[in-house]
Amino acid sequence: MPEWLAVIILGIIEGITEFLPISSTGHLLLVEQYLPRQSDLFNVVIQAGAVLAVIPLFPERIAQIIQVKRWRDPAIQDYLLKLALAFGLTCVGGFLWDKWGKSLPEEATPVALALFIGGLGFVAVEMWLKNRSGNQNITWTIAVAVGVGQILAAIFPGLSRSGATILLALLLGLSRPAATEFSFLVGIPTMLAASSLKIFKALHHPPQDASPENWSLVVLGTLVSAAVSFVVVKWLLRFIQTHTFTWFGWYRMALGGLVLWLGR
Repeated sequence: MPEWLAVIILGIIEGITEFLPISSTGHLLLVEQYLPRQSDLFNVVIQAGAVLAVIPLFPERIAQIIQVKRWRDPAIQDYLLKLALAFGLTCVGGFLWDKWGKSLPEEATPVALALFIGGLGFVAVEMWLKNRSGNQNITWTIAVAVGVGQILAAIFPGLSRSGATILLALLLGLSRPAATEFSFLVGIPTMLAASSLKIFKALHHPPQDASPENWSLVVLGTLVSAAVSFVVVKWLLRFIQTHTFTWFGWYRMALGGLVLWLGR
């Protein structure tokens, strides 16, 4: 298979899975068992493309973040501080993980296990939440939980960043739309920071045994993932107004179980 075609396929998968709670990293790692494996830099940068594409879908929240004159509103201050707390915790956890020299696993089994366990969590939580209405208030506890969820997702690929953060927020009483929005907004600086760090290291401190990065393929994958992500997230934001995350849970369990069975 031509590498450019493999990159397009990976970009499509990334765009579909980045914000759906089914793990983009997990899907990329699984698919790369059969396609030419790309670098960690490639995977992180196309994730950033998917993140950038959804910014226009949150115009009011983004305006609150970038318009300094609106920061005087106590409610906006409170929301921004909680976003900053979740992002800050993620940065600390990511820094320690990187400092310890940890890396993503290349084998499929741990990814499949994380997919299955996360899916089981969604099905169980949605059963528990049946006939319960969540609230719209982001508490400090929820902000901490979202930060911890992002760290866990980085450590266990297949768990899903959005999946872990949304699941924890739901457990703490947040409504699906509010949990999804907060998870996505925290994900924007998280993924942009991760991609910026990866790019900086690739340009200034490349590993001696690493092959040169093919930037044209990185750009191609990023553009594809951005276009697909915009469409998928626009659909998801409508979907969660009237549906639960149960189907995503069953999908994760089915995929994880299938991979575990094939790997016996």
